[in-house]
Amino acid sequence: MDTAKQVKKSLFLSLEKRKKNAGEKERESLRICVCNTIKKELRQSANQEKARLLQRFFKTGKGEYGEGDVFLGVVVPETRRVAKKHFMEIDFAGVERLLDSKMHEDRLCGLLILVLKFNKAKGDEKMRKEIFDFYISHAKLANNWDLVDLSAPAISGGYLWEACESGNETEKEILYRFAKSENLWERRIAVLSTFAFIREKSFSDSFRIAEMLLQDKHDLIHKAVGWMLREIGKRDKKAEENFLEKHCAKMPRTMLRYAIEKFPQAEREKYLRGFVQNPGSHK
Repeated sequence: MDTAKQVKKSLFLSLEKRKKNAGEKERESLRICVCNTIKKELRQSANQEKARLLQRFFKTGKGEYGEGDVFLGVVVPETRRVAKKHFMEIDFAGVERLLDSKMHEDRLCGLLILVLKFNKAKGDEKMRKEIFDFYISHAKLANNWDLVDLSAPAISGGYLWEACESGNETEKEILYRFAKSENLWERRIAVLSTFAFIREKSFSDSFRIAEMLLQDKHDLIHKAVGWMLREIGKRDKKAEENFLEKHCAKMPRTMLRYAIEKFPQAEREKYLRGFVQNPGSHK
């Protein structure tokens, strides 16, 4: 190649690189603008008194499960409104900016945006897979129980149920890995993800994960497992009773109380005393 052609090629490549860099800078500028708009709108609805109450309610003190979490005091319906208004304008990198925020409502808004994007992508398997993968890779940023509860059933639960229905059972192994995690929020995601399965009257994964977590030390896992068992009971009381007959004697008290919350009082008392032997035959 002669010198003139080399110079021409070099100029062309340089121009293409500048175009690409300009495009990336423009996208980043837009991303920052959208994120700043979302944060500004959330802060317009901030309430200092409510923020103080939420700080206590979500156990943000030293040594508590929500240590370091900071609240604006924005009610969830307002956060949902902001998420719904902007979810089509923001990409994964923008959501990541929200999830990296120290403010609880910013992170919640980011997760609600992911849920909206996931629901919008119904029928688009590739996009739903991308949203699921992003969610799983950022799971530790869903670091309070409401953040998990408002995102896991829809995203990880919804995706994994569809994967299983399509014959890809191996996808749900992530739930069993999360159930063994040292991270509290990953364990809660494992439990809450099975809510999507429960809604389809498929209980086996919920029961397996519940068995794995019977000896868990954390109250938030006891409550989550008990809640899912209660949801199973709403759909098939006999199935829940069979599980309780086998495990109630060694279940943490909180887990058991949550599981039997909707039972008649006489049945609840029998379970709490550990006297139940024949589920479904209580008088």
